[in-house]
Amino acid sequence: MESLSDTESLGYCLGRPLAIATLQGDCRMATVKDRQPVLSPLEIRRGLGISQEAMSSLMRVSVKTISRWEKDHGQPRAPEQLTRLAKLKEISELGRAVYTPEGLREFLSVPLPVFGGRTGFDLLQLGDYEPVLGALAADFEGTGF
Repeated sequence: MESLSDTESLGYCLGRPLAIATLQGDCRMATVKDRQPVLSPLEIRRGLGISQEAMSSLMRVSVKTISRWEKDHGQPRAPEQLTRLAKLKEISELGRAVYTPEGLREFLSVPLPVFGGRTGFDLLQLGDYEPVLGALAADFEGTGF
């Protein structure tokens, strides 16, 4: 099996499209080692400023599972858990762009009229991410609710 040379384009190997060459076993695919997960539960939890217990409640898993993901630099495999984690990452990143860490915790923990008198955390536990993202986006754009 031959490997890609420096002069070959990423899309071709031995003059053939990479997908065809790979299927025929002509070229070796490069691998990435020790890659950090794109969705780091630890970074997301810290960004939200919450405990492992609160994160486990939002993710609908045990505290032990959260601890294992954080210790092993892992992440969920189930699609619904990956979706939850991706939404929490989006909320964490947007929230940190808008607020201080203390301000984000307050935004998520104080009942707001825009959330029907519930807290942001209440909505997140229900899996209702869009109102929280919408309120953060409005605050980011300066329009507020």
